[in-house]
Amino acid sequence: MKKTILTFGLISGVISSILMLCTAPFLEKIGDKGALIGYTCIIASFLLVFFGIRSYRDNVGHGVISFKDAFIIGISITVISCVFYVLTWEVLYFTVFPDFMDKYAARVLEKLKSTGASQAAIEAQTQQLKKYKDLYANPFFNFVMTFIEPFPVGLLITLISSAILRKKPQQLPVSTSLPTPS
Repeated sequence: MKKTILTFGLISGVISSILMLCTAPFLEKIGDKGALIGYTCIIASFLLVFFGIRSYRDNVGHGVISFKDAFIIGISITVISCVFYVLTWEVLYFTVFPDFMDKYAARVLEKLKSTGASQAAIEAQTQQLKKYKDLYANPFFNFVMTFIEPFPVGLLITLISSAILRKKPQQLPVSTSLPTPS
């Protein structure tokens, strides 16, 4: 089980990191579509959860796997992939995009102003964004908040994959007729 988890977890994590590295330079150009593109990349990397469970079922379990074992494999792959995702973001955030929160805050406030929000609402949002900037400067907080981003997607894919791929051993049919004496 460990080999399957590590193999598919590492592949999923590398895919997650590569996709982030490929899209991150275009954050400003992507704009509001960033969440859609980001979650599409997350889902693409989590496809390895399904393939990992199926591989274990077919190659190790001889076509049989319980929901519990499938879930353990899937959630383990998910955690490994999420750690890659987070570590990649941490490196990007603290080296390549040290002004990320400033630019994010500017976009949020600009949107708020364009909707005609009151000055009090704008000021409240400004204070909230300053708090988040301070919190995100802490690598541990940043790690936890970034982990929360892909993990629910991986959990959902794990649950769906475990339900689809679970397979009980085939039972031999029970004969309903009594043996005839010879």
